[in-house]
Amino acid sequence: VQLQASGGGLVQPGGSLRLSCVASGVSGRTFSRYSMGWFRQAPGKERDFVTGIKWNNIIYYADSVKGRFTISRDIAKNTVYLQMNSLKSEDTATYYCALGSIWPITAAGMDSWGKGTLVTVSS
Repeated sequence: VQLQASGGGLVQPGGSLRLSCVASGVSGRTFSRYSMGWFRQAPGKERDFVTGIKWNNIIYYADSVKGRFTISRDIAKNTVYLQMNSLKSEDTATYYCALGSIWPITAAGMDSWGKGTLVTVSS
């Protein structure tokens, strides 16, 4: 399975961005059985969990993004989205999508990773 994340960019504080992560090399039916997650890594820091969605659409978020970020999945497009609203400077990081068979998801437990997409929140 290959993952391709996109949608990053420069946004002002309070703004919004939507990230996408497309999975290839897997059927939609198989894709729907995986857990998907978003992680982020700021310069000089460890990679942190942001949000995850289970095959049955159970979702959880890191406390730092609750109420501002929303994860969703489109099985027909083999795509997971991360809608980010009310962005803050501390959200600046490279964002990675990942796929795995575990729940709850952890960075160490994911099977496939996409290349990151950079999100910069700055005025």
